[in-house]
Amino acid sequence: MGIFLGLVTALSWGSSDFISRFVSRKLGALRAVFYMQVWGFLLLSAALIFLPGQNHLFDGSGWRPWAWGILAGTINTFAMLALYQAFAVGKLTIVAPVSASYPALTVLLSFLSGENLTLLRYIGIAVTILGVVFVARGEGGSAQPKDDPLPISHQGLLWALAAAFGFGVLFWLLGIRIIPATGPFAAVWLIRVSGTVIALTILLVRRIPARLVGKTTALQTVGTGFLDTGAFLFSNLGMQLEQVSVVSVLGSLYGAVTVGLAALFLRERVGRLQWCGIALIFGGIFFLSR
Repeated sequence: MGIFLGLVTALSWGSSDFISRFVSRKLGALRAVFYMQVWGFLLLSAALIFLPGQNHLFDGSGWRPWAWGILAGTINTFAMLALYQAFAVGKLTIVAPVSASYPALTVLLSFLSGENLTLLRYIGIAVTILGVVFVARGEGGSAQPKDDPLPISHQGLLWALAAAFGFGVLFWLLGIRIIPATGPFAAVWLIRVSGTVIALTILLVRRIPARLVGKTTALQTVGTGFLDTGAFLFSNLGMQLEQVSVVSVLGSLYGAVTVGLAALFLRERVGRLQWCGIALIFGGIFFLSR
């Protein structure tokens, strides 16, 4: 079940990132992250009425669950800002897989903190990460679609790497500290609460108007908020059933989902090396499921 939830996580995040490409280029990274956090917060606040464990923050556990949740929200917010900025200035078929390389750091931190893996899962993780690297380095992905005037930039790649670093630390902390302290649902709720506050504060300090542009963009922000929040829920539940490093790697397959959507709907060409990378990624899934 943990493997399945990891794959659903990848599908949700991949779809969310594909939509956020349009939102970030229309609104800018900061406003896109703000609305994504707001819609996710509203969705989860309503859902907590029906989900178990929502009172974990109020059961006398003290300030620690709140502190861990706020820390997770802070890390996630700045990682999302980096990711959305990468979408705004970079190319989707390059940025998505590079940002999806975060399990390399999560696995390293999990190993250093004492987590053991079977040989087959070590192989699966290695093959999956190698696939992500191949996708990112695919020369064919550098082709420019006709309706996309933005060139590939080193700035976009740097923002994607910054996002990968933030996500790597975040998912390690979620698995070993935050989810055990807050529960899977309360952890995501705290991430959304703190993320909304942080993004709104930056908007106010920088005096950026938090306005939407058109109904289509408004619907896209709703979609990104719901899909991203749902992915977090699936991932956190998966971490309770499966090893942190395994669920983290499976969740990182969102990069392959985003590449596929970009190739299908944006006509961004996927080169042979990228297709080899995607094949390696799914080969890694096979080993991870053993």
